[in-house]
Amino acid sequence: MEPFSSFEGFLPSSISCILLVMFICVKWISFDKKNRKNIPPSPRKLPIIGNFHQLGSNPNHNLHIMSQKYGPVMLLHLGSIPTLVASSAEAAHEIMKTHDLSFCSRPNLLVPNILFYGSKSISFAPYGEYWRQLKSLVVLKLLSNTRVKSYQKVRENEIVHMIQMLQESCGTTIDMGSTFASLTNNIISRVALGKKLDGPKYRKLLRVFVDTFNVFNVGSYIPWLSWVDRVIGTVGRAEKIAKEFDEFLERIIEEHVNKENWEDARSNEGEDFVDVLLDLQKHNTSDNNLCRDSLKALIMEAFAAGTDTTYATLEWAMSELIKNSRVMKKLQEEVTEIAQGRDMISEEDLEKMPYLKAVIKETLRLHPPFSLLLPRKSMQDVKLMGYDIAAGTQVFINAWAIGRDPALWEEPNEFRPERLLYDSINYQGLQFEWIPFGVGRRSCPGIQFSVPVMELALANIVYKFDLSLPGIKNEDLDMSEAFGVTIHRKCSLIVSVIPRFS
Repeated sequence: MEPFSSFEGFLPSSISCILLVMFICVKWISFDKKNRKNIPPSPRKLPIIGNFHQLGSNPNHNLHIMSQKYGPVMLLHLGSIPTLVASSAEAAHEIMKTHDLSFCSRPNLLVPNILFYGSKSISFAPYGEYWRQLKSLVVLKLLSNTRVKSYQKVRENEIVHMIQMLQESCGTTIDMGSTFASLTNNIISRVALGKKLDGPKYRKLLRVFVDTFNVFNVGSYIPWLSWVDRVIGTVGRAEKIAKEFDEFLERIIEEHVNKENWEDARSNEGEDFVDVLLDLQKHNTSDNNLCRDSLKALIMEAFAAGTDTTYATLEWAMSELIKNSRVMKKLQEEVTEIAQGRDMISEEDLEKMPYLKAVIKETLRLHPPFSLLLPRKSMQDVKLMGYDIAAGTQVFINAWAIGRDPALWEEPNEFRPERLLYDSINYQGLQFEWIPFGVGRRSCPGIQFSVPVMELALANIVYKFDLSLPGIKNEDLDMSEAFGVTIHRKCSLIVSVIPRFS
């Protein structure tokens, strides 16, 4: 009977152990399910480089194609950096409105750190008190409605100068990209510095500065390989152009400080950006901690961003008009009717030109200057469209793909300004199917400065001239893109101009 008695004692003990193990397993499964992360769909990655090989030479196009397989929200790994790519208006809405505060910082990138004095510019500064003060300063002091309107004569004067140059070039071919670059350079240098600084040396300096952003730097994405950037010269070239621009800006600032020398050189433009910033620096307060490097970063940013994006959009708009004769004819009819025989279109005329405004907006839909917008960084863990996004994730919003989404736009690849004629879409709105300048805290503050330049330049050119392509039909114009921080035409827009009126 002893073996049987031992078994009887063992049975309750075994059942207790089994129940305990089952209880632990259930709790573990429940805990694991509760804490398991639901990460967005992600393509397979390679060792070290991650998904970089899938971006190709046209990341906006390739990411759009990938989104059709993996969905409007997908997670890539660029080197060791987790990167969220949003390709739908719904995803953009959640990032730039619903969770705007969580996604409003910037990643730490090598080139902006070098060129903008440790990313002290409004575009690249991380979110925080410094950035908030800088944004308030720019919006209220540099780009307020009153100040933008005060530069009207500068805009009109430079556009008259451009029209005269085009008239003198009738019968020859003209590089419209260079023409638009010169126009925007002249306007911004007069507004920011008080005098025109156009010329081959200055244009080359600015071109090299902008091109530096298009150079991939290894260390920002694979930190343990950051030494490669020095070996291949990326750091050296960035430091060289930063030093040249810094010396240029120091001369400008010193000339402003020593007004006696500056007044003879400037063109009586009134108070320019440097004047405003120096005055703010002079009356430095706890709410306005504007150091010398911050001042220079803001001026540098005005040149780089203001010039490059504005002239790129103008060149794309002119390309679309040349390629689409129906749209060109309709726009010429509108501006001719409003001009009523006057020599030039004025800024006061622009509000009477809805089709012109629709042409600009349709251009920005198809050709947003920053096709992926500028990268953001999540500052905390976020639940986005059902997915778990970890703090520190880099975020790209594919504005190019959203602007060509067939679920949002009928015949999305066609240039049809009528779709935006009298539409509620505007530059300050919260529509997410049209986001060429971004939305929310990190939206571009220079919109209201650049739009009058684009509208006035385009209106006067199509009013004064007929444009054609030498050697090919207008409808055969190549619209290929050259990818960069700003999307430009791959080939220069070379045209012949003919006066519309004798």
